[in-house]
Amino acid sequence: MSRRSPLSPRTVRNLAVAVTGLALLAARGFIFTSSAGPAAGPREVFVQRAVDGDTVLLSMGERVRYIGVDTPELHHPRKPVQFYGREAMEFNRNLVEGKSVRLEFDVERYDKYNRLLAYVYLPDGTFVNAELVRQGYARLMTIPPNVKHAELFRKLQAEAREAGRGLWGRR
Repeated sequence: MSRRSPLSPRTVRNLAVAVTGLALLAARGFIFTSSAGPAAGPREVFVQRAVDGDTVLLSMGERVRYIGVDTPELHHPRKPVQFYGREAMEFNRNLVEGKSVRLEFDVERYDKYNRLLAYVYLPDGTFVNAELVRQGYARLMTIPPNVKHAELFRKLQAEAREAGRGLWGRR
């Protein structure tokens, strides 16, 4: 005697899609199965290289775009290298390349280019996004809903501009 499943084919398919999605999230490190913290919690990663002043490539191949800041373009397909672009990349490289960093997230996890969006911290507590603005290598760039540190960045930009640091110096 054979028994039919009490689940419809549509329900079975939907469950399979949901399980696959959860497996992908777990594989990318966004779901924790221990007391390590919630899915949106901080994540320790290794920076393979700085791509430019506000983007890095992680050892696992994922690109991270720093939230709340914008550095001059270096690799834009339709724009030449912008003023202070090389300096911003060099500063970012010296800060994070070849180092472990801690990523913290805001509301949105990815941008339209599928880059992970994060606030980046060095082991000594240096807030990389903020340091770029403080030293004049980056400008404030607020894209809601990721606005957790917008006021800090606004204050640091005003200080850098007033002091004539980096982008705000004389050309």
